[in-house]
Amino acid sequence: MLDSEERSGADGILEALDLALANDPSVFLLGEGVADPKGIFGTTVGLFEKYGPKRVIETPVAENGFTGIAIGSALLGQRPIVVHQRVEFALLAMEQIINNAAKTHYVTDGHHTMPLVIRLVVGRGWGQGPLHSQSLESMFSYIPGLKVVMPSTAADCKGMLLSAIEDDNPVIFLEHRWVHYVKGSVPAGYVKTALDGPRRLSKGNDVTLVASSYMVLEALHAVQVLKSAGLSVDLFDLRVARPLVLDAIFESVSKTGNLLVVDTGWKTLGLGSEIVSQVVEHCFSSLRRPPRRLGLPDHPTPSSKSLVSAYYPRAEQIGALVCDMTETDAASRQQILEELSTDRGTHPIDVPHPTFQGPF
Repeated sequence: MLDSEERSGADGILEALDLALANDPSVFLLGEGVADPKGIFGTTVGLFEKYGPKRVIETPVAENGFTGIAIGSALLGQRPIVVHQRVEFALLAMEQIINNAAKTHYVTDGHHTMPLVIRLVVGRGWGQGPLHSQSLESMFSYIPGLKVVMPSTAADCKGMLLSAIEDDNPVIFLEHRWVHYVKGSVPAGYVKTALDGPRRLSKGNDVTLVASSYMVLEALHAVQVLKSAGLSVDLFDLRVARPLVLDAIFESVSKTGNLLVVDTGWKTLGLGSEIVSQVVEHCFSSLRRPPRRLGLPDHPTPSSKSLVSAYYPRAEQIGALVCDMTETDAASRQQILEELSTDRGTHPIDVPHPTFQGPF
């Protein structure tokens, strides 16, 4: 059995980068802040000192330019890892990502590969507001030719990043800011995790629940309280948004007859919309009631605490929807929601639950 240690998501990413740089001389890292003492939420700390400026490249504020450099180097056989500290910064390089990186394999009939990883940080935290808190996974998942992964555990942060670096296709690696500080058991050494999904986290017969990225943690919290009240939930961590493989979800819905999907991004036209659409197409006769979606409301991310408290989905809302779908009696529903609310206490909605550790 492999040894493992209790590590954070950021630790897992840092370990993966260190191992990849040491293992393969064609791997290099570039982006704004990769050599900064804070190391992009702790994920690149010490790498510049260890591997030098030719392997860990601090770039100017020129997102389109250095993303293009990485694409060109991947065409020439290197394995670059681009880091954008916020997903919004990658918007300045979308033409490069969509028309060059994503299409290389197709337009060259497979003669050229594109072994490129683009790390993007998503999610909320400390009043980042409308320009630095967006979760744009649906935007990247829409593009054929890209792989889009969204780890929710420390082990997946490490293992999926190692697999992404070895992949010959462009991989968009979406790291939720709060997942950086979630701790868990991480295998020691060069241990990869397959870029596949979804993964079942709990078995149940009442509702199929699909969550991604940080919302997996909120869903797990809800599922534990629901279980104590006698409700069983088939919970899945989506893990990979593209390619979107939903066979396990179809099988689960055929058993439960109920589907709830929880997004980190906007509800309208989000990943949940596509999952619901495919489930209705494949499992319509098995559905007992209409599928439900939970995501962000249709307006930009607020900065103020008064607006944030009503903006982000959380475990309480997941629990309420499961109660609705299972026609749970009023007394049991109130008990479930009170327990979820008590667990959260007075902790601010825009700061992780005390379970989740770290500076931001």
